[in-house]
Amino acid sequence: MSPLLRRPTAETGQIHNISPENANWGYVGFGVYRLKAGESAAEATGDREVILVLVEGKAILEAAGQDFGELGDRLSVFEKTPPHCLYVPNASDWKATATTDCTLAVCSAPGKGGHTAQVIGPVGIETVTRGKGANTRYINTIAMEERDVADSLLVTEVFTPTGNWSSYPPHRHDEDDYPRMTYLEETYYHRLNPEQGYGHQRVWTEDGELDETMTVHNHDVVLVPRGHHPCGVPWGYEMYYLNVMAGPLRKWRFENNPHHDWIFQRDSQT
Repeated sequence: MSPLLRRPTAETGQIHNISPENANWGYVGFGVYRLKAGESAAEATGDREVILVLVEGKAILEAAGQDFGELGDRLSVFEKTPPHCLYVPNASDWKATATTDCTLAVCSAPGKGGHTAQVIGPVGIETVTRGKGANTRYINTIAMEERDVADSLLVTEVFTPTGNWSSYPPHRHDEDDYPRMTYLEETYYHRLNPEQGYGHQRVWTEDGELDETMTVHNHDVVLVPRGHHPCGVPWGYEMYYLNVMAGPLRKWRFENNPHHDWIFQRDSQT
């Protein structure tokens, strides 16, 4: 199995715990808890900021000494409504107590003390359409650079319709050369509907040093340390993924693969 593909380590409780150390990179951390009603999860943030995303279900969230009450309203991620999220600063802690069965994503990156604990969704999260034809997908922009809600984290959700491609045309953001490009590590947390479905994701560099094509199933995570990283879902299934990105600069600047940039150029002119 590719070292970039992480399968769930359990069916319930903490099913993913990806850190910079075990991912062999410097910025992004990502975890997932699947909790039954009444179960809790809690963590200290240390030197990292966190965005908690209620992927599905409801939970009472506490952070930085504040009780934010019950958050969450979509019981299935494929309802596609904007999610309830909570920002938690570094040097703090958080606790989630599920009031229904819920899936909670824990997105983390280096914190700088620039923001306070706050609810950042669903109000303010815009759903946008990207791409055309079999490249169409729908984006919930949770915490991209246009929203000053984090020190380092960039977080977004993507819904890819049945038979479509996403993160396409292939693009990369693996050089610290702003404004041309920014260095951003990235994780993809995949969900499939129906859940027995599968998708494919390729991660590769133009020099051929890295070239991995992976079959992803429900709850799998793909690491993107560098290179291009499109994904697709077969007809009959739809794909969701939650993206977490972070690097030295909280800006998303990328370049399309030169062999496939003509697709973007054509679509942008029609």
